[in-house]
Amino acid sequence: MARIYESTVTGSGPEATSFLEERLLVTFGQDAPDALKDYCYIIDIEALQGTIEVGQRLVLGTESFPITAVGSVAGKNLEQLGHVTIAFTGLDEAEMDGTIYVDAGSEELPTLEAGARVAIES
Repeated sequence: MARIYESTVTGSGPEATSFLEERLLVTFGQDAPDALKDYCYIIDIEALQGTIEVGQRLVLGTESFPITAVGSVAGKNLEQLGHVTIAFTGLDEAEMDGTIYVDAGSEELPTLEAGARVAIES
């Protein structure tokens, strides 16, 4: 598999898991705004090695999910800010520009610990 993106979780805000109830997970780099930091998984900012596309796989820790839609600025935000929202809804058309949509089926959604891998593979 070709690696499009790879980073590591370095920490998380105390409320980072609260979005999972809405089937969302949010990442941000070390410079996350104070108003958002409590709700994000903090990751290292890394360069993309290609374009994020439908059909690739999003890896979160040991779990892997097929990408079903990609918002128009999701790749740019991820590369520049470490910021992306991941929606575990399986939608095939992006509703939010900064979001990557994946199909999690009925699986339990992942919670990430420091050191967990965040990657996109084709």
